[in-house]
Amino acid sequence: MNDEEIREGLAAILQEVAGTDPAEVEMDKSFVNDLDVDSLLMVEVVVAAEERFEVSISEDDLKEGSTVGDLVRSIQGVLAAAV
Repeated sequence: MNDEEIREGLAAILQEVAGTDPAEVEMDKSFVNDLDVDSLLMVEVVVAAEERFEVSISEDDLKEGSTVGDLVRSIQGVLAAAV
């Protein structure tokens, strides 16, 4: 799975969970500052991403100010380690 496929998956999750326009979900966008995802919504996003991509995302990967790209790289790292 490549970065773009993961980004698209996260865009679909954000649309479902937070009503975010998928076109706005870009790698450099901050969940909090750009996409208006508060901490409660972020928990829902992470749970949905863990289910969708069959990974476990650590709390260390989810620092305040995290971007879509940060989460994509975290998911990629877990997927790569599982191979």
